[in-house]
Amino acid sequence: MYTIQQIKSHYLFSDEDAETLKSLLPIAKENRDRMIRDFYDYLLGIPETAAFLQDEAQIQRLKLSHGGWFVNLFCGVYDNQYHHNLQRVGHVHVRIGLDAHFVNAAMQQVRRFAVGMIRENFPDRDERRKKTEAVEKILDINLDILTASYIEEELKKVFISKRFESLLVRATERFTYGLNLILVLALVGVSLSVVGLFFWEIFHVVGGAVEKGILGALGTLLILWMMIELMDNEIKSLKGGRFNIQVFIGVVIIAIIREILISTLRHDPLETQVFLAGTLLVLGVVYYLVARSQQLSISR
Repeated sequence: MYTIQQIKSHYLFSDEDAETLKSLLPIAKENRDRMIRDFYDYLLGIPETAAFLQDEAQIQRLKLSHGGWFVNLFCGVYDNQYHHNLQRVGHVHVRIGLDAHFVNAAMQQVRRFAVGMIRENFPDRDERRKKTEAVEKILDINLDILTASYIEEELKKVFISKRFESLLVRATERFTYGLNLILVLALVGVSLSVVGLFFWEIFHVVGGAVEKGILGALGTLLILWMMIELMDNEIKSLKGGRFNIQVFIGVVIIAIIREILISTLRHDPLETQVFLAGTLLVLGVVYYLVARSQQLSISR
């Protein structure tokens, strides 16, 4: 937030401008009631601003306030207290929900009235220009300070929103990373179980069930190979790599192939084998489509 000294320097508002405005104070007092009448005719003619002016007692209080503000434009003293008073008015506008658009529009009406007031009272062109420039500067300074309250309020909302969003994103990322770690550990455990299953199939070979043992061991090795691919995929994902759904589909396909081999040895009903074969066909089509899609994505 800028100080009133900085704001005045940015608008090239000089002590001479302050004295020029002070010289207009008697004329401003004479035209205060006319300004208030024109100003409120304008406000009541707009549905959005008229909605804030329903109570007659409130309207009278606001007229006194706006009349005092208008005369105070020509007080000649623009210090920290003047700045503070304008900030308070701006915060009131924000609190009641008055759109900044109407603050700008209303200021334009005051500007036109003030310029017209000078034109009516000062026929000399150079004098009129000098006084008009001073009025333009103080009105721009007022508008700057008033609208700064809206900007400050928006910055507060953005700050709170961004801060919460950042915390939420970081917490979600850590949670997801933790789940990926758990998944890797689970895959390690399952892989060890698959290794145990492989040795169990070998035991069947030693026990005399050669055909069943060899086919079972072959299917288990295929699953173990896919488990290695899964763990490799998860490790790449933890390092920031791309998630590869194709690997997961491949694991299911290998599991179905193993089940078909065992089903053949068990002499399961034809319906079961047809179902497994159909499932394998569907998964094969899905695997092909996913692989094709990933190739097209990489080529682009």
